[in-house]
Amino acid sequence: MSLLSVPTRRRQIYEGKAKILYEGPEPGTVIQYFKDDATAGNGAKKDVIAGKGILNNRISAHLMTRLETIGVPTHFIKSLNMREQLIRQVEIIPIELVVRNIAAGSLCKRLGVAEGSRMPRPIVEFYYKNDALGDPMVNDDHIVTFGWADPYEIEEMVNLAFRCNDYLNGLFAGVNLLLVDFKLEFGRIWGEQGELYIVLADEISPDNCRLWDMKTKEKMDKDRFRQDLGGIMDAYQEVAARLGIIPREALVSGTFNENLMSSLEEIENELSEARTMRALNKTKPKK
Repeated sequence: MSLLSVPTRRRQIYEGKAKILYEGPEPGTVIQYFKDDATAGNGAKKDVIAGKGILNNRISAHLMTRLETIGVPTHFIKSLNMREQLIRQVEIIPIELVVRNIAAGSLCKRLGVAEGSRMPRPIVEFYYKNDALGDPMVNDDHIVTFGWADPYEIEEMVNLAFRCNDYLNGLFAGVNLLLVDFKLEFGRIWGEQGELYIVLADEISPDNCRLWDMKTKEKMDKDRFRQDLGGIMDAYQEVAARLGIIPREALVSGTFNENLMSSLEEIENELSEARTMRALNKTKPKK
């Protein structure tokens, strides 16, 4: 199969800017396919970067697996191949949570804060998922008033976001990377008795995490594409290599080494499809 080819025999459910969802082999499952497309500015800037989808698939599977070990429930079930994951089918909550540790991106533009300024505490921002509106920033009142999520779901998402932030900060620091900020999406799963589970969905990769080298502050994420810095594949491969996902001998500067496909071992599929998830406790949110 070509690096750019896409499966055609399964029923497609949804296609986004970076991924395609296909009907899964069993009810309640979906196959998530990672494309090589790169976009910025809500799709205003586009390109195809051969191999990016493979790296994002591997990095996201690795990080989702690690987060499961600390009790963060995710939609990830297992890796299927170089580009695909088997995931739980969820009802996506139309809110993006952005966790900011260091000032960068839109925060600097909106508030005039110097890029690289470290926050005294992490900031969580909410954005309404709507490309036509430019994913506007919203607050708790907007979310509850328009029925996108209730206060209990908001509290659960924020708690999980902070847990992810604590763990990922340490994980990336261990490989000399600064987690500047990152975007999370969550979904709902309904149990047989009507119980509600909030789980981490979408992906976690250099596409939605800002990562800087700890010493040089070199950008190792999609800002290389947004800001025309070049070397996006070099950066993504370096992140994967530091995380121990790919061997360094598989890296090729400025391009994607097709031998990487045979060099990569299967991501640890240590998660059980029958794992126990914690239902959302519908008690009064903490103030």
